[in-house]
Amino acid sequence: MAAVLMLMSAAATFAQSKVYMTKDISPEALVKIYKALGREATGRVAVKISTGEDGGNNYLKPTLIRQLVDEVSGTIVECNTAYRGSRNTVEAHWKTIHKHGFDSIFAVDLMDEAGTIRIPVKDRKHIKYDIVGAHLPNYDFMINLAHFKGHAMGGFGGVLKNASIGVASATGKAYIHSAGYTTDVDDAWNHTGDQDGFLESMAAAAQAVHEYFGHGQRILYINVMNNMSVDCDCDSHPAAPQLKDMGILASLDPVALDQACLDLVFGHVNRPGDTAQPLTERIQRLHGTHTVDYAEQIGLGTKKYELVSIDK
Repeated sequence: MAAVLMLMSAAATFAQSKVYMTKDISPEALVKIYKALGREATGRVAVKISTGEDGGNNYLKPTLIRQLVDEVSGTIVECNTAYRGSRNTVEAHWKTIHKHGFDSIFAVDLMDEAGTIRIPVKDRKHIKYDIVGAHLPNYDFMINLAHFKGHAMGGFGGVLKNASIGVASATGKAYIHSAGYTTDVDDAWNHTGDQDGFLESMAAAAQAVHEYFGHGQRILYINVMNNMSVDCDCDSHPAAPQLKDMGILASLDPVALDQACLDLVFGHVNRPGDTAQPLTERIQRLHGTHTVDYAEQIGLGTKKYELVSIDK
């Protein structure tokens, strides 16, 4: 029996995912880290980003992501927001997309412009389905290209948030934020008291998108760790970043990827002009790490990882 337990322990020790990292934040580095993953984006490729709220300036710029999007012949995909702002209606969102220069360079698709569909979730503790844009079936493969930063409700935003809140339609966002209580975008904000329920709903929705793309075989994940404000790109007046840029990380496992980014932030040695303290305090206050913990619990991925530098 002892020998069996030792074997099980050894197996668990090696059950880890690879997370690739480069300290270079450049168009060339994005292509390089994509290729390091060893999974070719084929067919009709959706590149999920945040197009950024009007007034904000920390979102991933078209000039940074252009080479990667061109490499995979991708389409930038987005969905409308559930809060009042510059992206909560189709008309307003297109104006913001144009102002930020995305549609001048790329094909762009507002996936919920023509309505919504429901995709199944495996974990039904809070949400019974995931409500996404009706255009999602138009794509064979997804590159989840996230800007890692803070968030006023989730504590932080990385690939798990980009897959869940990001891919959800406006009504789907309301459903996740209210932990399954309502799809009404106006009423949802009256039902946000269950913080862990919201975080767990994000994990469940992220898993739904992962499963939708070939049980995770037709999706990959990239976090860009630059301009790491405590506020999300959905904030029109984000706080200035106090933490210096760290690099780009990528993995086929979204749980391992977000965990690796969190470890870099929490392990950062703070110094004047380069401190992670505001971001770590926000994550802790909102119990943000629970999203990653719960995503591992429901089987989306593992928090155990090997960090592999692709820098020479």
